[in-house]
Amino acid sequence: MIALVEAYRAGLLNKRYWYPNIVAGVIVGVVALPLAMAFAIASGVKPEQGLYTAIVAGLAVSVLGGSRVQIAGPTGAFIVILSGIVAQHGVQGLQIATLMAGVILVIFGVARLGIIIKYIPAPVIIGFTSGIGVIIWVGQWKDFFGLPPVQATHFHEKIWAMIQVFPQLSVVTTLMALGSLLIVLYVSRLPRMRRMPGPLAALVIATLVQSVFQFESVATIGSTFGEIPRGLPSLQWPPLTFERVISLVGPAFAIAMLGAIESLLSAVVADGMSGTRHHSNQELIGQGVANMLTPLFGGIAATGAIARTATNVRNGGTSPLAGIVHALTLILIVVALAPYAANVPLAALAAILFVVAWNMSEARHFLRMARQAPRADVFVLFLTFLLTVFADLVVAVNIGVIVAMLLFLRRMAGSVKVVQHDEARIARELAYVGFSGLPPQVVVYGIEGPLFYGAAENVERVLSELQPLPRVLIVRFSHVPFIDATGFRALEDAIASLQRQKVRVIFCEMNRSIRGRFEKMRLEARIGPQNIAETINQALDRARE
Repeated sequence: MIALVEAYRAGLLNKRYWYPNIVAGVIVGVVALPLAMAFAIASGVKPEQGLYTAIVAGLAVSVLGGSRVQIAGPTGAFIVILSGIVAQHGVQGLQIATLMAGVILVIFGVARLGIIIKYIPAPVIIGFTSGIGVIIWVGQWKDFFGLPPVQATHFHEKIWAMIQVFPQLSVVTTLMALGSLLIVLYVSRLPRMRRMPGPLAALVIATLVQSVFQFESVATIGSTFGEIPRGLPSLQWPPLTFERVISLVGPAFAIAMLGAIESLLSAVVADGMSGTRHHSNQELIGQGVANMLTPLFGGIAATGAIARTATNVRNGGTSPLAGIVHALTLILIVVALAPYAANVPLAALAAILFVVAWNMSEARHFLRMARQAPRADVFVLFLTFLLTVFADLVVAVNIGVIVAMLLFLRRMAGSVKVVQHDEARIARELAYVGFSGLPPQVVVYGIEGPLFYGAAENVERVLSELQPLPRVLIVRFSHVPFIDATGFRALEDAIASLQRQKVRVIFCEMNRSIRGRFEKMRLEARIGPQNIAETINQALDRARE
């Protein structure tokens, strides 16, 4: 259900809830101002495009999303992907890819793929978010230290080029950046300043200092990008051609996948803080519509922003009204204060992104997982991290998920066992049918675990290579939750091998699903209906025959 409709039905849009949601929305809007500009600049586009994204996506997700308190906009997670798309395909290419990603997200939501986050292992998520944090941090060295531009494509080339030009840093720019960084980190610890957002305080103070002293060596928004337009952009449809659409399919899927992961993670965090329960499929639809609209108004890709969503909840936001007010606040700021943004130092925005990069890196979680997790998970963690930093985010996530899946399958296959049940283990069943022990030439085996393709070969080998050969083999399925097609094929081959050696095979204790599959695949006809028993007692009775 749409979160706005759900909030209305829950009575959260009544007048008594207006004040806390309006206050929360204004605070989040103020917090979003420096972040939106910083993320846009780091993504290779103009600062106003970040503001347009926060406005349009904030409205769309608040109205159409699946979480009552989600705040959407540009985020740090997108910087690596978006800057790469801009470098290769230009700003128009980024807008087309964002539009396509929005369509993909809507399809994900309609297809009920909202549970996608459950299939991304934690080592992969922490690995690529930590890698993104490192890339953002290094990417801001130029503006933080006032370094000259460097020509490099890959991370290792870029960091080496930065080190080579490091002696050319601007002392004034570096001092401006360090001062901004200290303000971001510590302003909320000052008396009577606890509710002051650190990024906003750094932005305002650094801008005032630059406005007064006009340091020529300090790069500003005005000197780099020109003046921010006063007002909102008009609706513009990006130039779509078949060739461009085909060339941008890969980047569009990358934006969609990362947007889905980020927005659903943010919704989960919001649920934990507010005690709500989001609708994941509707959230994907809302995010998809937002990403379809933002490029039409000059924006870039957007997703749920964890930090802004958490700020919303902490300041009393309980309904989509807060997200709507957050967007309206940004509109007022753009209309009223846009000309004053020309003196915003890029060093201050770089300092803000330094803190964003540290928070994204999740260093504590990374180190804890590296120390405490199983070796396989640690391998996936470092593999994803290194591929994110030195190769590509999409490659890192794909390979990380594939390797994690293969390692999981190996562990699952190792947990599936074929165990012989001796007389002591089935003493009660033997007594029930009047046996003092197992009849001669009768053995009982039990399969423990799902009989899937990873374990099928091992099960087939154990069953078909029994030595010495019994006259009757009873196979118990009481601990088998399911069997896939490869598992059935393995059973069929094992049955054929045993039947050629005159061994009678009796299967028992199958659940209803497995029994139905036996009939559908005609295995029951192959071994004979009389050789399938409901219980181990019936199987023992038939073995006595």
